[in-house]
Amino acid sequence: MAIPDYQTVMLPLLRFAGDGQEHSLRETIDALEDVFKLTPDERKQLLPSGQQEIFNNRVGWARTYLDKAGLLKKTRRSHYAITDRGLQVLRENPVRVDVKYLKRFEEFCAFQNLKGTRAVANDLMVDTTSDQTTPEESLESAYGRLRAALAGDVLQQVKMASPSLFEKLVVELLLKMGYGGSRQDAGRAIGRSGDEGIDGIIKEDRLGLDIIYIQAKRWEANVGRPEVQKFAGALQGQRAKKGIMITTSSFSGDARDYVSKIENKIVLIDGTQLADLMIDHNLGVSPMASYEVKKIDTDYFTE
Repeated sequence: MAIPDYQTVMLPLLRFAGDGQEHSLRETIDALEDVFKLTPDERKQLLPSGQQEIFNNRVGWARTYLDKAGLLKKTRRSHYAITDRGLQVLRENPVRVDVKYLKRFEEFCAFQNLKGTRAVANDLMVDTTSDQTTPEESLESAYGRLRAALAGDVLQQVKMASPSLFEKLVVELLLKMGYGGSRQDAGRAIGRSGDEGIDGIIKEDRLGLDIIYIQAKRWEANVGRPEVQKFAGALQGQRAKKGIMITTSSFSGDARDYVSKIENKIVLIDGTQLADLMIDHNLGVSPMASYEVKKIDTDYFTE
């Protein structure tokens, strides 16, 4: 049979995970290749970029969509398990699980609309051409979904990282953004206890004309105004004017309103922004493929 599209893969994948055990992506691919009776040649077929097998890519996307709908959950790198919601779906014995089916879950709809991408009648990850969209619009929408999925994976990895790795990536991100001097003096901790809530400092530029204080926390709950006020107070205690507060969760509206009104300049970076900045500066991610969109050079054909 032909290689199934990623939506056709969803239900067999969910059934495979239905035993409630943790599974790796690799063993899932191997099992589903047998389920769909793929030939050796079909298993080796590559994407146009030549970087990945087609079926592996489709299984990966099926898992991502099921994860975004809350039917699967990632347990560790390249491993996942079924959720209670996923088991409930299996008990309902659906004929097919696809994008249309997953739209009944609020989390999946939020994922689809993330980064300003818009859903269309035919899901663009399957059909990249539509009567309602130009090829350029379809390409940009598909790219937006790729990036949204990557950002979610990046943030999840950050949350699972060790405290030392988290501290390292914060400093390296600020370095890549142009702050600090060398890696050696870019960021330094200034007290694990009695530090008035300040975790580190970094030079604003290579010459060190000003210092920025950093607080980075892997909070799960929404960060409210009281926490931001504590950081602002700590800055005043250090006679500092600038600070960056980073969280893997989000900041409340009151917290953002507060920093807009105080004298000190405090930048709030939430989990979504952190993941975006890491992608923009190639921290923790690497390019997989590059596509150039070209147009006619009319000047060349003008005599």
